[in-house]
Amino acid sequence: MTPLTAFDKIWNLHVVKELNDGSVLLHIDRHMMHELSSYQGFDGLRGAGRRVRNIELTVGVQEHILSTDPGRNEDSFAPGADFLYTLRQNTQEAGIELVDFRDSRQGIVHVMAPELGIALPGATLVCGDSHTCTVGGIGAVSFGIGSSQVEEVLATQVLPMRKPMRMRVVFDGILQPGVFAKDLILYLIGKIGAGAGTGYAVEYAGPVIQDLPIEGRFTLCNMAIEMGARVGFVAPDDKTIDYVRGRRYAPTGKSWTAAESHWRQLTTDEEAIFDREITVDTTLIGPQVTWGTSPQHVINVDGQVPDPQSISDPETRRNAEQALAYMGLTPGASLIDLPIQNVFIGSCTNSRLDDLRAAAAMIQKRRVAAGVRAMVVPGSTSVKRAAEGEGLDRIFIDAGFEWRESACSMCGAVNADKVGPGERCVSTSNRNFEGRQGPNSRTHLASPAMAAAAAIAGRIVDIRKLGV
Repeated sequence: MTPLTAFDKIWNLHVVKELNDGSVLLHIDRHMMHELSSYQGFDGLRGAGRRVRNIELTVGVQEHILSTDPGRNEDSFAPGADFLYTLRQNTQEAGIELVDFRDSRQGIVHVMAPELGIALPGATLVCGDSHTCTVGGIGAVSFGIGSSQVEEVLATQVLPMRKPMRMRVVFDGILQPGVFAKDLILYLIGKIGAGAGTGYAVEYAGPVIQDLPIEGRFTLCNMAIEMGARVGFVAPDDKTIDYVRGRRYAPTGKSWTAAESHWRQLTTDEEAIFDREITVDTTLIGPQVTWGTSPQHVINVDGQVPDPQSISDPETRRNAEQALAYMGLTPGASLIDLPIQNVFIGSCTNSRLDDLRAAAAMIQKRRVAAGVRAMVVPGSTSVKRAAEGEGLDRIFIDAGFEWRESACSMCGAVNADKVGPGERCVSTSNRNFEGRQGPNSRTHLASPAMAAAAAIAGRIVDIRKLGV
């Protein structure tokens, strides 16, 4: 029998039909929808006179263009009200379950889907959002789709797909003090480039990944799209099964026994061949901070901003020059002690309970620096409740952070949470593109611990110097 990767095994089990052009029809086990990218699919169905094929396999959630204000209502962010209403009406008309923003299950789709057991190991899951790859942290083959594909899944529960190539990234070595999953993925993207994963499904493996908590695996998989890959993936293991066990929609009884037995088979065979393999020595990785306008524009916090003139490729050099100009930085500069005006702890990348714990640990009864707006946006209502149960909310509030309701928030600035023009933000989100957090905003991506420390200091700091 031909040795297979874990991805191959899951893919092969979901092929409904092989097509003449080399693509396949792939069965989709779970379809998640949010208010910004689903309405076109329903409009298309109505126009074609079609119905949703499997209403039980689709779940809607309000989480994108939603206010994070405490005590929010549907009109708290007026431009989003129509989107919230439309998703509610579309799901009600189709008979699809909706997790409304008032629901205790509500959260960022990529946080709440695995949290509730809607997403499961070995399943295929799609959503009209590029960061759907997050859910690969529990061994699901999950990926973002476009508006026309939303309609296809609603109508047929399959998608025509070409099988991607397979890449394995092995993280080997020792995780240094002050280094988290966010640092691992930023370092990787900085080394191989923002386009290196294009056309691949990426499996993260190695002893460092085995030791990572599931929350850290979600962070790694979340940013697979930032290196061009639609799929980021960690093969299921004991930690995965322990995470899924007891989730609200997870299998139970005999179904659980059968599911667990199946999931344990979804490992990469020892002799399986990948199209590309990369090994990362984690002993070289310190806390990471981005300096430019792409996740690949990243350095160790104690490093220096690179000189574009040292870059041989003309296009890459131009991009670096433009990034430095946009960010108001110069070649050779240090990011340490660079003043900042905003800190955002949240997003589908880093808004889970472990992330909030790591951030809270940096505060140590200190207060947010004068002139800094610092906000914490839990990834789900469940995360928020759990954090409050541990007293983390009081740590943040007493320090001067805003403690807000769950939504995408300042990650994409599609609600009222924005960074002002020319202002800098240390953000735990996934993208630092020009204008991503608001017109002419300047974003520095970092881990939750680094972000919290920057809020207290009012500047970018090396958390290793703070005794982490």
